[in-house]
Amino acid sequence: MLELLEGNSILQAVLVFMWVVYIWESYLASRQRYLAKTVPDSLKDVLDQETFTKARLYQLDKSTFGFWSGLYSQVETTLILVLGGIPFLWGVAGTCRDKLGYGSDYEIIQSILFMLLAMVYSTITSFPWSVYSTFVLEEKHGFNKQTFGFFIKDTIKKLLLITIYADYIAPLFDKFTPLPEGELRTKIEELAKSIDFPLTKLFVVEGSKRSSHSNAYFYGFFKNKRIVLFDTLLEDYTPINEKKEGEVEKKEGEGEKKESKEGEEENISEKSNENDNKETEEDEVKEKKEKVETKARKSQGCNNEEILAVLSHELGHWYLNHILKNLIISQVNTFLCFMVFAFLIKRSELFTAFGFSVEPTLIGLLIIFQFIFSPYNESSINHNP
Repeated sequence: MLELLEGNSILQAVLVFMWVVYIWESYLASRQRYLAKTVPDSLKDVLDQETFTKARLYQLDKSTFGFWSGLYSQVETTLILVLGGIPFLWGVAGTCRDKLGYGSDYEIIQSILFMLLAMVYSTITSFPWSVYSTFVLEEKHGFNKQTFGFFIKDTIKKLLLITIYADYIAPLFDKFTPLPEGELRTKIEELAKSIDFPLTKLFVVEGSKRSSHSNAYFYGFFKNKRIVLFDTLLEDYTPINEKKEGEVEKKEGEGEKKESKEGEEENISEKSNENDNKETEEDEVKEKKEKVETKARKSQGCNNEEILAVLSHELGHWYLNHILKNLIISQVNTFLCFMVFAFLIKRSELFTAFGFSVEPTLIGLLIIFQFIFSPYNESSINHNP
């Protein structure tokens, strides 16, 4: 096959396939925009029209954003391939290697520098899209809880820290606290016990400081499993950041009352009555605000039975050994891919097609796994249950 596709023909085949897949997926996505404008009959008992409409409008905006960001990504990738962006970046990595005092024999050093430069480039070019997604799209629909400074700090952490996520990295981004004793904790423990799930810890993560989206997951090896619930998933749980704000407001309120009390001793009784009325009005406003926030949180969160249903789905994957099965399939797939890679890496025409006169191993991995294997990758993704 490769004997028939040499030089630019290989690159052209990759580009054609890439654009055919993008156009087809965009067409399928566009068809979804005009479906299900009202609540399906099967969901009318559990979903009202107002909630359905909000969800639908959110998905429409995400679809529009996905189209334009996807188009940008396709054009960017095409220009990089056609204009020789990958060989250029490899050359920059080589220049950096030389300045560090290493010769051309140090391919591993150059490969590491290439990966770092590619990561920095990717972070910079994707940054505007991330900002728009967070502070325009998510903000519009009431999901974003981040400040811009917090967003920047998160981005820097993600850029610098890559490994040891569960025990060391995740706590740097989020605050994990044990789920308080109560009916929900008892039911979750009973659910885990009923299927012999080795639950050792049960956490609530402070997801509300970023977004009001909800999630739940478990992690851990062997007999040391932990379940994590987002605070936004819990109907009657006050997010940690709101607790802190409430405590600050309470202290400020007490301070104001103390100052007001001292002032009352010095002022005439008429002014004292005015202050009392003002305090009463402020208390009523705060009380109404708290009720609105509680109602909004309950409308977004789930009750205990719904949370157990979510966890039952996740624990079902563990009980039916889906994780182990997928791991085995993944390992077999990886072995077969590297077996094919071992044959293709020797083909110099692959490197020539992408603008290289040398044959670095890292570049061979990039070309083969990202571009040559793209038809196989698309078929395996679309058939993944």
